[in-house]
Amino acid sequence: MKKIISLPKKKQGMRLLNIITVIFILGALSSCATGSIIITGTKRSAISPNEVKIYLDPPTEYESIGIIEVSSDVVLSRQAAQDKAMDALKSRAAKVGANGVLLTNTGSQSVGTVGYYSNGIFYGGDSSDKILAQGRAIYVIQK
Repeated sequence: MKKIISLPKKKQGMRLLNIITVIFILGALSSCATGSIIITGTKRSAISPNEVKIYLDPPTEYESIGIIEVSSDVVLSRQAAQDKAMDALKSRAAKVGANGVLLTNTGSQSVGTVGYYSNGIFYGGDSSDKILAQGRAIYVIQK
């Protein structure tokens, strides 16, 4: 007859807590920017995101292609999240053939308390923030 050895309930709870913590940390570290684009003009052939330039002021002559909105989770730093958001703007603009993004709005959003319940105890902490960015996908006419 086999003898089944089981961990005490306290050790099982700690093991579950460790597994959930690791999954949460891996999920946070692998976060990426998400967003959408609404086409309002004429879509062009896709280009490389490296060819897309971010504009704070409108260039002299351009055609509007669409409106882009993105968000990026703040994981390691706000600057890293801002960089991901700008990369996401460029990537989405490049997919519709825009060679520029006219930045129209940036900000942040609090997402709420992060954590989980285990055995009637809440394990968690601060709220999670997102960096938000909006812009117009544009095609800058070079003369």
